[in-house]
Amino acid sequence: MRQTLLAAAAAFVIGGVATGAVLSQAQPAPAPSLEADGAPPHPGMGWGRHMMGGGMMHHRPFNPRALALIYRQEDRQLAPADVRTIAEAFLLWNGNHTWKVSDVAPTADGPIGFSLTTPEGSVVAKFTMDPHTGHIQRVG
Repeated sequence: MRQTLLAAAAAFVIGGVATGAVLSQAQPAPAPSLEADGAPPHPGMGWGRHMMGGGMMHHRPFNPRALALIYRQEDRQLAPADVRTIAEAFLLWNGNHTWKVSDVAPTADGPIGFSLTTPEGSVVAKFTMDPHTGHIQRVG
């Protein structure tokens, strides 16, 4: 009995050493290659990689992996009509069916300005959106 336990323990240690030796010789993961059109292989993987305990992905109403075929362009080339659509979609996405988007126009220094207004026409807030990056900044 004692020799059996000693042999099992020795086999366990030898197996652990062999596994460690194999893992220490493993190559690092290669850098992700670009597809033929220059897009990364998984363009949507960078969106919201928030991990909870146990490695589970946080559930949200919008699953970025559902639209993983869409590649985010470096220069979005947004026009005032695009900014209006994005702002209206943001309101709808958050369940606001009463506020409106108004005063959408390019500013002198580049960004496209817009306002969120109540149905009566009073301004709630003013924003600008960079037409190249899509970055939104509140200005009033």
